[in-house]
Amino acid sequence: MIINGEYFQIDFQKKFGQNFIFDRNLLDAIASDAGVTKEDVVVEIGAGAGTLTAALADKAKAVIAYEIDEALRSVLDRTLASKSNVTVVYEDFLKKSAPLPTPFKVVANLPYYVTTPIVMKLLEGEERPQSVTVMVQKEVAERLTAAPGTAEYGAITASLNLVADAFLTRIVGRQCFLPPPNVDSAVVRIDLKDKGYTEEEIVLARKIIRAAFNMRRKTLSNGLAGLFGGKEKANAIISDAGFPVTVRGETLSAEDYILLARAAARLG
Repeated sequence: MIINGEYFQIDFQKKFGQNFIFDRNLLDAIASDAGVTKEDVVVEIGAGAGTLTAALADKAKAVIAYEIDEALRSVLDRTLASKSNVTVVYEDFLKKSAPLPTPFKVVANLPYYVTTPIVMKLLEGEERPQSVTVMVQKEVAERLTAAPGTAEYGAITASLNLVADAFLTRIVGRQCFLPPPNVDSAVVRIDLKDKGYTEEEIVLARKIIRAAFNMRRKTLSNGLAGLFGGKEKANAIISDAGFPVTVRGETLSAEDYILLARAAARLG
């Protein structure tokens, strides 16, 4: 792999889902999509060969880059040698030991196999970023940004929309990666927002969402029966929230799930 005119011998690790970006224009575009400025501390998950890290460092106040693969240390020492505002942490981000500085933004070319756990950790954990801009599999990007009632809409979409707004910024062809993956990718930006819901409402709404999508092809009533101790109670909650008992969970928005959470709290 050639980076900035230098050749690097990299043993790509399939177990870590390593597919690196080498196009400088694309790297700069991702940093721009994330809205990174000199006021921002950026957390990058998966530094890889340091190509995106370097692009972020040029725009940010500081970059904290997590990298799980210790074998890339010698590569990163060279590619980031001139970037004094970068700190590389050789650790699994999902098991990180040190707290993150606040406020912070996340930018990452995520390995496909950890996309959902990392996104949900960022949205539901105690350390919540201002925004999350991620390169993910195109199919996952479509799920993250889907509208209620579509085939792509799922539990992760509804849960995300309780605390954030997500939009797709660009499609990225598989030929932009080394080694090329088997599918195309896309960049999604997720802006976290206070939508006026209480933490209790959000927690309960997430439980309702999980129950609803566990039985996706059934009515919402069937999905919530187990959560609320029977279909009679489930129907009472659905009706109190203003929906017909025949409604299906995949047609409801995040706001609708908050209405269900409030109804469940009222009815006890």
